[in-house]
Amino acid sequence: MAKLSQKEIRDLALKIILENPEGVRYSKLVEQISAESPETPKNTIHGSVWDLEIRMPADIIKPTRGLYVASKHADKAAQKTPPTTTASESIREADYYQPFADYLKGELNEVKVVASLGGAGLKTKWGTPDVIGIYKASASDLVKFDQEIVSAEIKTDPFQPIVAFGQAAAYRLFSNRVYVVMPETVTEEDLGRLEALCMLYGIGLILFRLDIADPRFSIRVRAQRFQPDMFYVNEFARGLHKHNPSKFEELFG
Repeated sequence: MAKLSQKEIRDLALKIILENPEGVRYSKLVEQISAESPETPKNTIHGSVWDLEIRMPADIIKPTRGLYVASKHADKAAQKTPPTTTASESIREADYYQPFADYLKGELNEVKVVASLGGAGLKTKWGTPDVIGIYKASASDLVKFDQEIVSAEIKTDPFQPIVAFGQAAAYRLFSNRVYVVMPETVTEEDLGRLEALCMLYGIGLILFRLDIADPRFSIRVRAQRFQPDMFYVNEFARGLHKHNPSKFEELFG
């Protein structure tokens, strides 16, 4: 195939976008065009598709950073059907608490001790983290440091990114670091907005597969470290101690 002109590149880009009702990420679009036309320099492709929503406003929209969607598929892109399950395979958030706790401790190495809480265990209107861990100095550390609280909010419903983010933001009151953990079936548009919010507010973002046998957690945004409000740290600690003394000792002892 001969090298494509800029118009031919944009026409091919539109064809690819139309074939993907949920939209196409910019990087994937460039890679696919390059694969179909290896003779066309990648710089030419980049220069031809970076502003498609401006050059082709009747055909293409950009609902979030880096995502191109065909205008005719705008409604479909905002809706993504989650995987169906039978009654025996019903998806429960609680099933992912311990796997994520293990990931937070073993893979990310962000905590030394970790426990799952979940639900409304502390019975406060501000909620309870699904998973909470403590990063603290060990006996072998030559330089000691103050302990840090790491909290996580896990959702298995891909249509609840705003709820998940709101709950995670509330945990910033008493946590040094916070993560939102969402299924990878979240729509591209929601993912783009959620990722942008997490970066703005220093909240971590992790995606996972809705497969309890192999969730494959993957980090998109690393949580930033903040100093929490010690009034709310102690309020949370008192609530946990009252609700579950053994878990309090496990974490803070």
